Amino acid sequence: MAKILAVGIATLDIINTVERYPLLDGETRALSQHKTRGGNATNTLAVLSQLGHQCYWAGVLIDETDTQLIRKDLALYNIDISGCQKAANGKMPTSYITLDQQTGSRTIVHFRDCPEYGFASFKALDLAAYDWIHFEGRNITETRLMLQYLKKHHPSIPCSLEIEKPRSDIASLFHLTTVLLFSQDYVLKKGKKDPTNFLQTLKKPHNTIATCTWGSHGAWLIDDSGTVHNATPSNSSNIIDTLAAGDTFNAGLIHALCIKKPQHQALDYAAQLAGHKCQQSGLAGLTLTFNYRE
Repeated sequence: MAKILAVGIATLDIINTVERYPLLDGETRALSQHKTRGGNATNTLAVLSQLGHQCYWAGVLIDETDTQLIRKDLALYNIDISGCQKAANGKMPTSYITLDQQTGSRTIVHFRDCPEYGFASFKALDLAAYDWIHFEGRNITETRLMLQYLKKHHPSIPCSLEIEKPRSDIASLFHLTTVLLFSQDYVLKKGKKDPTNFLQTLKKPHNTIATCTWGSHGAWLIDDSGTVHNATPSNSSNIIDTLAAGDTFNAGLIHALCIKKPQHQALDYAAQLAGHKCQQSGLAGLTLTFNYRE
């Protein structure tokens, strides 16, 4: 299988499950609470590891108590952290998540006192050792330097970029990648209401594919010919937990492309895997119970 590097963050997730999300100024009792490791890049790696890939994380680890939980969870998924940037002061990013038991929706309050992973640390890695590199669309100036360096010195290594939020100048990264992964939230905040229209009007370079996820409706992909493909989860009922569904989709697509599935089949595989994830809590054991239907 492939050696895959992901550049992004790990977080401490504090998850409160409630019967239903409280109204404004309301109060509700949590049915349960647990702490776990989160973060888009590391969630994607946790799924890719279960799919048989060798996974490496490039992010920031702060020397503080909560880091131990994060380290332990990454070790559980055999995710290599040797390329991480260490910091003595600060706080690991923390997400306070309210999970609605009735709908599976999640509402997040995020706190961070953590530096971003920098270009100097990325440049110091032996990038030739990786078969695929995945980036979170954050820390735009430094990420642009990373992508430019990768394109110049290792142009044969495919790379993917997750675009979850409309960060300032994030579009300046689009021409530097192999795969663009757009969220529904990004598309809506850009004033588009239809994933097909968004992808058809997207300015992307030759030999780049772009995808857009749209919740329970599935996902869309535009290939180099301009053809837009759609895939829906095999079962969108019995939603238990949507947390990390997008990260799971990203992992599924990367996996399918790494094993050379055609792009439309890769989309279908990723959509089904993400839908399957929504029917369980967390990511543990995800691939053990997943049956892909072609």
